[in-house]
Amino acid sequence: MPTATTPTAQSVSFFRPDQLAEVLERHARWIKGQPGGARANLAMADLEGVDLSQRDLRGARLVGARLARGRLNGTNLAGADLFGVDLRDADISRANLMQTDLRGARLRAADFSNANLKGADLRAGTLEPGGTARRGTGPDAQDAESARQIHKAALARLQNGMTAEGGIPTDLTGAVLRGANLSDADLSGAMLQNADLSGAVLTGADLTGARLNGANLSGAALDGTRFDKADMVGTRMADCDLSSTRIATAQMTRPIDSMGSEIQRAIFDHERWIDSFGQRGQRADLDGTDLSRADLRNVNLSAASLRGANLSAAALTGARLMMTDLSGANLEGANLMGADLSGANLSYAVLTGADLTRVRLGPAAIKDPSGRPTGRSWAANLMGADMRGALLVGTCLVQANLSDANLDSADMDGADMAGAKLQRATLPGRPPRRG
Repeated sequence: MPTATTPTAQSVSFFRPDQLAEVLERHARWIKGQPGGARANLAMADLEGVDLSQRDLRGARLVGARLARGRLNGTNLAGADLFGVDLRDADISRANLMQTDLRGARLRAADFSNANLKGADLRAGTLEPGGTARRGTGPDAQDAESARQIHKAALARLQNGMTAEGGIPTDLTGAVLRGANLSDADLSGAMLQNADLSGAVLTGADLTGARLNGANLSGAALDGTRFDKADMVGTRMADCDLSSTRIATAQMTRPIDSMGSEIQRAIFDHERWIDSFGQRGQRADLDGTDLSRADLRNVNLSAASLRGANLSAAALTGARLMMTDLSGANLEGANLMGADLSGANLSYAVLTGADLTRVRLGPAAIKDPSGRPTGRSWAANLMGADMRGALLVGTCLVQANLSDANLDSADMDGADMAGAKLQRATLPGRPPRRG
């Protein structure tokens, strides 16, 4: 049976079903103070897809554990150590996560609906004290040193041998937190882009420096919530009382109607040009235009010219940008989730930290002037693009030209790269290709 010794940075523990059942049984006895009980230590365990629903795992050690796509609905994890845990796509609905240490956790697309995260620590993962230890109610000195060593191993694995400045941010991208209780939770610096926080309780929560672009906070309780320097470009906040929030220094969306009549007219005329197959309006020429933080959700700028444009931190979710010329454009930190960039030209564009989740970057069908298919297609061009740290989860890159592109630290889980050109490209975890 796996031992409880401190793991190394690369070590992963594997549990047979009978071994896991024994750990859970002994933890249950530990909770009840019965003989033979022992706190569950599943640090660095590979438990992907496991069913732990309705279990009482209060105080359990799950540091760095892999629980992606697991079932933890209704599970009691109050006070558990979940530092650096992988809960991507997991069902954690109605779970109790009060006072948990979730620093540096990977929680993308997890379902936390109606979960209790009151007082949870969701800051970036560092070796500073967190969770109950941060509040001075943690373990004794000997146990604290053991926990620190496990945190160190988990952090090394999260960093992939590199040192991340400021630690590893907790990733809640696309997470479902509808109706969740996040009162007094520390979410400073957390990644919450495109997360659903509708109806959530964020009373007294700290979202300083959090990335909330594209998030839905409609109907959320925000009494005393701190949004200092948070990225709130494209954040939906319908039916929210902001009177007692700290939001003055947050980065907000620039609506189109605040960008001057020339830009508004160009976008309006372009959409007419698209809808009429070129019979009315005219193609937009927005080369070099400053559209940073612009609210361009669901806009149709297909075949427009945006060479060298500044679209940094822009809200472009659901945008139609088929065969658009974005060569050399700055899209750093832009939110493009679900956008259609089929056949687009993004050669030498800057896409560092951009959210390209489920974006279509495959070939575009070429049509004749009347809109009928010609049977030919045009591949997307990402030659030399800087895509470091970009989110490419479920992204279509079929036949895309990625020659000389830099995808270092990009998340490409589920990306389709069939037929893509990868000459000299730098891929996640791999050196540049030669030849």
